[in-house]
Amino acid sequence: MAQGKSDGQSSRWSLHGTTALVTGGTRGIGHAVVEELAGLGAKVHTCSRNEAELAECLKDWEGKGFAVTGSVCDASSRPQREALITHASSLFDGKLNILVNNVGTIISKPTTEHTAEEYAMLMSTNLESAYHFCQLAHPLLKASGAGSIVFVSSVAGLVSVGSGSVYGATKGAMNQLARNLACEWAVDNIRVNSVAPWVIKTSLVEHVILFSISYELSSFKYTATTAWHLC
Repeated sequence: MAQGKSDGQSSRWSLHGTTALVTGGTRGIGHAVVEELAGLGAKVHTCSRNEAELAECLKDWEGKGFAVTGSVCDASSRPQREALITHASSLFDGKLNILVNNVGTIISKPTTEHTAEEYAMLMSTNLESAYHFCQLAHPLLKASGAGSIVFVSSVAGLVSVGSGSVYGATKGAMNQLARNLACEWAVDNIRVNSVAPWVIKTSLVEHVILFSISYELSSFKYTATTAWHLC
């Protein structure tokens, strides 16, 4: 992100004067979203479970001239979610323009191998957190007069991509939640969307990408060798 965009004036898009909350903003997609929103002039608050990682990001964003603050928060914890929204409300004078439900995790296993604890953890982190954050943020989004919620879902919520049935279920439910809230909260001038990206090279899935590439190369080598013997 170019440092010169931080005032929101050097782009045809400007979010100057708006506020945003991005969950899980120190890595991957969330980190990129924080930088994009701040670069367009928004005041952004984000969170992470990792205090050291959060402090490092905040220092970097300050150096870029971005108006970004942060809190330590485990999004799978209901009390911590409540504390985060309370803090964001105090920072933004009770008004919030943008909520990006980005935080999420994945455990890719066959359905028969998932434990009850893994199921509960995936549901609480990926789906319950997004649902609860929307509930908590609704008064702030409504008070802004022009609210927007973005769910960071996945193509796994639309089709089977081998990422595991529980992960896919959380993302599919997130897409349906977006549809319902878009209709229910339109009267409050709150726009709701869900984006469903394919695999993005982040620290969460980088090892999966490397494994897939290695497997595909091995398969190609095997196929080529078999074809050579058949000729």
